[in-house]
Amino acid sequence: MTSFVLTGIAELVTNASGFPGDLGVIHEAAVAVADGKITWVGPESELPDEHRGVEQITCDRRAVLPGFVDAHTHLIFAGDRSEEFARRLRGESYEEILAAGGGIHSTVAATRMASATELADGAVARLGRMLAAGTTTVEVKSGYGLTTTDEVRILEAAAEAGRRSPVEVVPTFLGAHVPDKGVDRGEYVDLVVEEMLPACAPLAQWCDVFCDRGAFTVADARRIFAAAREHGLGARIHAEQLSHTGAAALAADIGAASADHLDHATEEDAVMLRAAGVVAVLLPAVSFSMRSPQAPGRMLWDSGVKVALATDCNPGTSNVESMPFVIALACLEMGLTPEEAVWAATRGGALALRLDDRGAIVPGALADLVILDVPSYAHIPYRPGSDPVWRVVKGGEVVA
Repeated sequence: MTSFVLTGIAELVTNASGFPGDLGVIHEAAVAVADGKITWVGPESELPDEHRGVEQITCDRRAVLPGFVDAHTHLIFAGDRSEEFARRLRGESYEEILAAGGGIHSTVAATRMASATELADGAVARLGRMLAAGTTTVEVKSGYGLTTTDEVRILEAAAEAGRRSPVEVVPTFLGAHVPDKGVDRGEYVDLVVEEMLPACAPLAQWCDVFCDRGAFTVADARRIFAAAREHGLGARIHAEQLSHTGAAALAADIGAASADHLDHATEEDAVMLRAAGVVAVLLPAVSFSMRSPQAPGRMLWDSGVKVALATDCNPGTSNVESMPFVIALACLEMGLTPEEAVWAATRGGALALRLDDRGAIVPGALADLVILDVPSYAHIPYRPGSDPVWRVVKGGEVVA
């Protein structure tokens, strides 16, 4: 169908005002779609005559909201770290496991051994499950290669997965995830700047750096981002996850699109992020999986920082693919309200990726829609672990 109208919507989340947390809910609503875009939104009783003669999909008193935008994932990987997960539950720390050859380095070894087809196939399967849970746009990072050849191969696998899935993939270069095993950090930064970025920039839209204890310093990150800017890449940063390093201040200083994690962010960081317009991408499933304190989402929101939610889907610290589950965690573990969490998982994610045409159901926006099998968005956190999605529309096509 190139044109259709959703009718019988019990509760429509529009995010029309643009004000964080204001869902712009319309009851007894209808949405008209043509050529992949939203053309009309409003109460069904006011549906214009020109839209009444096209194909109609009745929602039978279900809720409809924008497709989820997952703004932080590490979706391209091989290997299984379930035993590492069990070791953490038995009391070993992540740092101890990393020092023993586990952690990121374990995934790097498995990813290097996997074929390009295997990497793409694994990502397509994950994207399929994400789509079934309502995700229509997903950011995908490299970072499990740590050599130029392997980082290129990961970004190529991300592109291939995006071609094979209805979910839109936004690629990010994360060669500066951790230094490759046995390589001096300074030498590795040289490699990222001088060799990886020229090879990987044509395959990416963003550059990310893991700026934290055991990874890269603020000075390292500043140098990498300066080089990335010369290659046309925008900046996003892993900030203040394991310790407070000044990465949030760096994000504000360079005008990064997002600062992600922020577990150790301070009120001073919040002031700087708000003033610079940096979106705080919060990842409650990581803290849940790691049994660590959640990021100060309530403080960041109340400070006026725009907040996004994401899964951080990865094999080691957040093997989570469901944005509804993340919304529930943000409410139950982080202290956001249902309205704030739904906004952060839709419009907030779009702003973190600077995608102005999604995350809202307004005329002219991309027709990315989730039809829930419940009458209200409030059922997402109210029923954690359930499957709330009935249908998914991507670019005007029913795809799940």
